[in-house]
Amino acid sequence: MIRHTARLGLAAVILALGAGAAMADDKRLVTVVTSDHPQTQLASMVLSTQAMEQGASLHVLLCGPAGNMALQDAPESVTAPQPPRDASPQGMLTGLIERGATVEVCAIYLPGLGADESVLIEGVSVAQPPAMAGAMLDDDAIVWSF
Repeated sequence: MIRHTARLGLAAVILALGAGAAMADDKRLVTVVTSDHPQTQLASMVLSTQAMEQGASLHVLLCGPAGNMALQDAPESVTAPQPPRDASPQGMLTGLIERGATVEVCAIYLPGLGADESVLIEGVSVAQPPAMAGAMLDDDAIVWSF
């Protein structure tokens, strides 16, 4: 059973950024990003980074328009710097990969593009539905959805 499932809007993201609550070392976070909005995508990466810094292991699933964050030839919407720190969704995603996060695109994302894994940035793979469902169902997992 998943202990917490949250659908975070921008207001909740702003509140969460200020909350600063520490996460236990044994926590597993699954961040599911589907939004096409660059600010929401960036907020999901910022909060996921904070969770990793507070001891959570991280598994990111990018579906639909959010899958564009994982493309080598990504649209400007995911690569353009945003205020206040000139960070981009893809730049933050790359930082999460460098910190050891598991990052995957939905199994139907690439077939929908008519592409294969060669179009993805280094460190991103295609999710296997049974394994992804297992990660989300893990009793110690927290699932965030953006």
